[in-house]
Formats: sequence, structure tokens, C-alpha cells
Amino acid sequence: MGGWRDMPVEALEEQYSPSRWSPRLGRDTIIQAHLAATAAGTQWARAGTRTSLHVPYGSGDGEKLDIYFPADPSGTFPVLVYIHGGYWQCLRGIYLCGHSAGAHLAAMVLSTDWTEYGVAPDIKGAVLVSGVYDLEPILHTYVNDALNMSREVAQRNSPMLCISPAAPAAAACEVLVAVAQHDSPEFRRQSQEYSQALRAAGWSVSLLDLAGVDHFDIIEKLSEDSYVLTQVILNMISRA
Repeated sequence: MGGWRDMPVEALEEQYSPSRWSPRLGRDTIIQAHLAATAAGTQWARAGTRTSLHVPYGSGDGEKLDIYFPADPSGTFPVLVYIHGGYWQCLRGIYLCGHSAGAHLAAMVLSTDWTEYGVAPDIKGAVLVSGVYDLEPILHTYVNDALNMSREVAQRNSPMLCISPAAPAAAACEVLVAVAQHDSPEFRRQSQEYSQALRAAGWSVSLLDLAGVDHFDIIEKLSEDSYVLTQVILNMISRA
């Protein structure tokens, strides 16, 4: 069938190991540098705004979220829900943003028929950054050593396989699929094919190929006002 199915295991694992593709740092240091950058960004954000930290949304130890309030929290304001990556080892006017495995989870939110749960979230937009949208290749890599996914579970939780024709509310949801120049060819392929599939199903979607960044600093740079992805997200929210 071609593509990832014809790759040796070693080559497939390399494709789904983002740390091997950064031109900035070696594979042994890029993860630590990314953790340090995101930790510094978190401290900067917390120092400049009112927060409510470690708010539980479930019963698990890791099921907590941090809430950052605007400078003027009175009245109504849009909400951006950010879901971090890490291969899953971790109302009104809602915007979703997810990176890596977090982009997969945000895409699954878009794929869910929320009427089955008796709710109708008003999702205005979604920004999916360097995500994985077809989980089957993951089954054949080291990533699945910890996840232990079966083929059935992978297919059931693959946004690429859960796309339905956009309902009127979904058609009004603006979806941005962003991918880094220095993401692996497999990550880039998945972003391109997922955005094409969404468009074919009637979703309002665009693909943003960001030059000069890798799987990690594509999201680290969101703290920079002049960064193109920062500007795109702010413009998306301001248009609502």
C-alpha cells in the first residue's frame, strides 16, 4: 500500500520521534530545552495575570487544569482551551488549541457528537499544531510500548477516521492546522491529509506551514507577540 506501511520499524520510529528532527539541538537535549522554555513561559504568564491553578476536571491525579483570567474579567469573554502534547501521558465562545498529542485530543473534540452527551459546546475555532490524526502508525513504534493500544482502539480514536460532514454549527467553526517546516515527513503528511479531509467534508479549514521552526519551538514561540501563529490565533478570536 506504500507510505508508512512499507517503512522498517526503525524508520517509522524515527518519523514519530519529533526530537530527532530539530535542526536547533540534538535529540538528547531538545526535550529538556523545550521543557525549560515552556516552564519559563508558564512562570511569565502566571506573574502577569490572575490565575486559578490545578483545578480538577476529573478524579485522576493528572486531571487538572490551570485557568488564566483576562485583565478585566467582568462581562463575557472568549475562552481558549490549550491542550499540551507528550503522547497522551498526560460553554460559550470556546477556542481550542492543541500541540502534538494535544492537537489530536482537540481534533477528537471536533469529531465528537456532543448531542449524545446532552450538550452543545459553542466551539468557534480550533488551532491544531503539529498533531497526529491517524494513530495506526503509532502502533508499530516505541510510543505504543506505554500506551498498549490495539488496532481497534487506534482506529476508534483517530480523528482522520472520525470526520463527518460538517453540520451548520461545525461549518462555522474555523479550523487551522499548523505544521512545522522541521516536523518529520510523517507529521507533515498527517497534517496535510487531515486538513484536506476536513475541507472535503465541508469544514472551514486552512493549513499553515510555518518556516524555520521545529516540533518544539513552533509552540514555544507563542509567547512572542510578533510570531505569526500568535497573530493568527488572536485574529481568529477577534473576528468572532
